[in-house]
Formats: sequence, structure tokens, C-alpha cells
Amino acid sequence: MGSTSSMFLLLLSPLSPLPIDIVVLGILPSRFSRKLFRIYVFMAPGQGLSVLERLKPRLKSGRVPVNTKTCGVCHSDLHVLKGELPFATPCVLGHEITGEVVEHGAHTDAGITKRFPIGSHVVGAFIMPCGNCFFCVKGQEDLCEAFFALNRAKGTLYDGQTRLFLRNSGKPVYMYSMGGLAEYCVIPANAVAILPNSLPYSESAILGCAVFTAYGAMRHAAEMRAGDSVAVIGVGGVGSSCLQIARAFGAAEVIAVDVRDEKLSNARALGATHTVNASTEDVVERIKEITGGMGVDVAVEALGKPSTFVQCTKAVRDGGKAVMIGLAPTNAVGEIDITRLVRRQVKIIGSYGARARQDLPQVVKLARTGIFNLQNTVSRKCRFEEANDAYKDLDHGKILGRAVIEITE
Repeated sequence: MGSTSSMFLLLLSPLSPLPIDIVVLGILPSRFSRKLFRIYVFMAPGQGLSVLERLKPRLKSGRVPVNTKTCGVCHSDLHVLKGELPFATPCVLGHEITGEVVEHGAHTDAGITKRFPIGSHVVGAFIMPCGNCFFCVKGQEDLCEAFFALNRAKGTLYDGQTRLFLRNSGKPVYMYSMGGLAEYCVIPANAVAILPNSLPYSESAILGCAVFTAYGAMRHAAEMRAGDSVAVIGVGGVGSSCLQIARAFGAAEVIAVDVRDEKLSNARALGATHTVNASTEDVVERIKEITGGMGVDVAVEALGKPSTFVQCTKAVRDGGKAVMIGLAPTNAVGEIDITRLVRRQVKIIGSYGARARQDLPQVVKLARTGIFNLQNTVSRKCRFEEANDAYKDLDHGKILGRAVIEITE
């Protein structure tokens, strides 16, 4: 990093049903030069793992290298692991992190070093805006052209390069967002916010994706107002965050929908005023019953399934907003009653996340003031070595809220 050399040594453990495995020992720059570290590398869906020899990270200006403390376990990563969303491989997943700033690249702007001095506690947003494209200039950082064209499409940062390369061959190892399933990662400064010392590393990791996504859905897509009625279909990590954000914004009624009573019970603890078990009740009829036959002002779909897409559109009142935040397998299609859409002015809105520079500090503030309850949202903490089990349990629906992986102390 800068003028200091760095290298990683990767060692793979046996193949597991979800092909993601611990891999790394490594050496850090400057005062951390003797610190060993580890990283997870995903090779390819359904394929064996190859033994990699060495990685050499490259750091440039405007990037913040972070000693990762905690990484959230997210369905987006699971979609990649299962081959449902294409992504370049080999790659490092994990996009919901907290950590400590450990270095600055050569020629880094003085404003960045002042905002994020070495030793700062930080949280990273999974959407990492370039700050310069058409959408970023308009204030729509959640549509950043560089992020989608380079990071999401190719696994690189915005110079078209990843920050991880095989030492011997020079071949790249790609990054899903910042590649947070590692003891160290590199994040564009535009996607980082200071984490107050009063907030714990572990629970706060979810601020950069689960809560960030919920905030964007309610603040920008739904444009929620105090007194609105809200239904959230699917109350896992992101959905349960939507419940809390809705309450924080003054929702009069918050209806949680899921198929598991344990998740619905947790939803009540987080502020849901009503619950609907979709395995035993007709979701749309029950929501209309709760709202006096009208339907809700805002319905949020947090699962990414065609069946729940339909439920979401039918659950809103005339003129209401159906907000879709759940990612689906590639080419999944949702149906809509076109005539009702037109005549009754139903609005269907997609929402992927929020706007890092303006929204991430606001999300942190909600947690710092206690308006958003981090402790009740994180339902499981795992050791770094348990990452495989965490993703397997997520796949099997065994995680009620959000799980996080504690990487370094």
C-alpha cells in the first residue's frame, strides 16, 4: 500500500456444499507489517476449489483500507453463492462491514485523511458511489453508473481494477462491493461513515446494508409520511429493518408478513402493530381487513419472489406504493393487473439501497440515538470460522433476523 509492499497467502479448506472457504494468511503494511490475516474466497457455483498461492493488494488514493471487525450475512451474497446472480469469480464476498481505518494510500486527498484518520471506527455502505457520474451529480448515488457498470458487473473498483491480485500470475480476485469477508478490505471513501465509539462493531455492521436498504426504501422510494400504514412482506434482516424505519418515520400501522411465527414474534418486538402468517392466512385479505378494506399506503416486498411481488401490489390501497427491495434470481418475472395499475394509480417502485454520503450518516444517527434498535435486529453472531454454516443456515431459513460474522477483535 503506497510505497510499502503487501502480500497475502491463501490456503483453502475442503469443499463445502456452498463453495466458500477460509483462505488467508497475509502481511499488512507499515506498523502492521507482521500481522497475519485471513480472507474468504468464492470460486464458482458447483465447482471445486483450487489452491491459490498469494494475493497482493493494491491501494490507491481516495480509498480507505479497513481492519474489518464484523461482516453481515446477507441474502445478496447467498444469491451469488448459489449461482442465482452472476458475478465474476474468483471473488471475495461480504458487503456489510464495520472496522478500523489502518492506512491511507499515497496522494490521498487531505479531506479524506482528516475525515477518516487512522484509528477511526467506520461503517461501510454496500453501494459505493463514485461521486462523479450523471446520477451521483444529481444526488441519486443509489443509481451510480460506475458502481453498477464496474463493481456489480465486473467486480472491480472505478479504475476498472480490483484491489486483489494473485502474486505469481497477476490474475485478479474480484470484489463484491468492498469484499468484506476478510480481516482487511479497501473501500472508496464516498461509501464510508464514522461509527461513534458508543456503537458496537458487531451489531453496527448491518447499518451498511440491511438498515441502509430499508432507509432508502422508506425515505426515497416510498417517500413515507407520518401516519402512513405500512406492510412489510418478509421480515428477515432487511424486512425487520424496514419495520423499524417505518416506525421511526411515524407509521400509524406496521403490518409484518412472514411464514414463520418466530419471525413474526420478533417483528412485534421491533414495533409491528399487526402480524400476518402467510402460511395460514390470505395475506391480501388480512391486510385489507386490518386497514378497513383500503389496503396500506406503502407495501414493501423484501423476499424477491414472484408470488410475494403479486401480494405486494395487491396489498396497497388505490394510489398506494408497492416498493420492491428483494433480489430475485436472474430473469424472475412478477405479474401485475395492468388495468388496476392504470385506473387506480398504483405505483410500483424498485429500490436497491440508499445514498451513501447523505444517508449513511443519518442511519448511524438513528442507531446512536436508540431510535433504531440494533441489538434486537441482530439475532446471531458467528466466529469467522463459522461463515459457511451461517450461509447454510440463511439458505435454510434458520436465521430469524440478521446474522453477523465477527472477524477480528
